[in-house]
Amino acid sequence: MATTPTPISAAANISFHSRFNPLSPPSSSSFALKCNKINGITATNTKSLKTSKNGVSRVLLLDRFDQPDIKKQESMKNINQLESEIAGLQKQLLEAKTMMDEAQIGETERNTMEEKLESVKAASISAIVGTLASLPFALSHVTNMYDLTVSSAIFIITCALYGATYRYIIRRDLDDAHLKTGTSAAFGIVKGVATLDGQSSLDAFGGAICVSENVIIFFIAAAGLDICYKTGILSPFPLETRTKL
Repeated sequence: MATTPTPISAAANISFHSRFNPLSPPSSSSFALKCNKINGITATNTKSLKTSKNGVSRVLLLDRFDQPDIKKQESMKNINQLESEIAGLQKQLLEAKTMMDEAQIGETERNTMEEKLESVKAASISAIVGTLASLPFALSHVTNMYDLTVSSAIFIITCALYGATYRYIIRRDLDDAHLKTGTSAAFGIVKGVATLDGQSSLDAFGGAICVSENVIIFFIAAAGLDICYKTGILSPFPLETRTKL
């Protein structure tokens, strides 16, 4: 029995419409497979989104809370270290200041003692030189040993006072001739007038000679002090500071 062949165009049209017709219902197996794929993609995307969101939130929280706390702790640690260093420096400064004060006090006391010793040396030199210079004049006026002893004792005392005063008056003006001659003349005149007061029998000429003798004695004492200054036996006032703080 012969069959009638189906035209090619009709078969193509049927196959095309059956595969691509949107109104034709899909098969149950293909529909389930597509749904499973969609659900897997959605779940994966949702999981990754949640993970991403959680990570970002954690980073934000760390940036907002953890990092400032760490920086604050480091800052406090640095501040505490600086405070301890400052306290140590202050302690060292206080100790250094105390040592400097003690050194200055010791230096002042030492200088005071040295100044006194130099003044005693000046008084002794002036007393020796002035008394020796007064002996020729005393021998020409006194007639007994008692008067010579009294006259020598008076010159020892007055020349010692003159030596100490001379050192404090002249100071370091060793080349000031007017100051040195004025000091010697003042002491000589005062001593001569005091001597005239005890000898009212002397006339004007005798009084002038007595005053001149005393002035010469103090000039000789001043010359002896100047020689000691220049040779280094005696130091002028004030003493040079040897310790530099």
